[in-house]
Amino acid sequence: MAKFILPFLISFVSTVVLIFLLKKTVGRFRWAERKSSRHIHSAKAYRLGGIAMIIAFNLSILASRDLFISHQVYGFMISTLIILVVGFWDDLRELFWKTQLFYQVAVAILIFIFGIRIYRITDPFGGVFNFNSSLGVIISMIMVVLWVVLMINSMNWLDGIDGLSGGISLIGALTIFFLSLYPEVNQPPVAILSLVLAGTILGFLIFNFYPSIVLAGTSGSMYMGFALAVLAIFAGTKIATAFLVMSLPIIDFAWVIGERIRHKKSVFRPDRNHLHHKLLELGWSQRKITLFFYAITALIAVVALNTRAIGKSVTMIAAVFIMAMSLIFINKKLERLKK
Repeated sequence: MAKFILPFLISFVSTVVLIFLLKKTVGRFRWAERKSSRHIHSAKAYRLGGIAMIIAFNLSILASRDLFISHQVYGFMISTLIILVVGFWDDLRELFWKTQLFYQVAVAILIFIFGIRIYRITDPFGGVFNFNSSLGVIISMIMVVLWVVLMINSMNWLDGIDGLSGGISLIGALTIFFLSLYPEVNQPPVAILSLVLAGTILGFLIFNFYPSIVLAGTSGSMYMGFALAVLAIFAGTKIATAFLVMSLPIIDFAWVIGERIRHKKSVFRPDRNHLHHKLLELGWSQRKITLFFYAITALIAVVALNTRAIGKSVTMIAAVFIMAMSLIFINKKLERLKK
């Protein structure tokens, strides 16, 4: 058990120490980070969380004696460092959406080149689709790119209020940890990586839970979404489980895109049309919204860990239906309040 607990503690302590040191450092000079209209936080909160988490994540992996660092893991680590640079760049001066998308696709292709691939998927009725042929390799790469980009942006867009993206990501990381210990999966290395990720997120949440004094920043939110996407592939391609656990941010992501298209707005232009923003308009506090999201995600995670493929499909359909009906109800209520 020590081989799991120690990496978690190292990553947790490292993140806390790094955030503390970074905050002390930037406090001595003017921090020229950009401001975003969709984020609601204290003016004194700095976007340092991602920098600390990514550095702590990589140092903790290198320090783990029970983890063999394969070329896939090296590809994972290098990709997080690219995300750190791109995210930090965006935090200083907002990058054009095409630039961000280019680097998101680039890191997805990079991990594919390093061997992090989808070799097969299971359909809800027990069938298996293998991607062993030349065409299958191309399909696998497309799926990896789509999955990684979806997870990165879902988590990035969720990062609008204190503690929300971090808490959801923490639940996702712990879900993959428990999943990797299942006899049919049995992947201790993935369990270690999941706990290293969980440790960095928990260390960050100490500073980010309402009222926050540190934000994840673009690097942090992208890192959390990317890491969860990669670990889901590592864990025997358990994308369905990760997709289900992350269903709230993913459904919200899809809904917001649909709303922007319907109102003929740019899909990539930030706004306050997300579920957490709507709940704020209804008078919910940030703390209440965050805990509500935590509870729903934790409940879905328990279901995901205890159901087969068909059960996950039914749960996903139910989640989409309930979420859609809730958003429609909330929109109508907000319209009545505005009138």
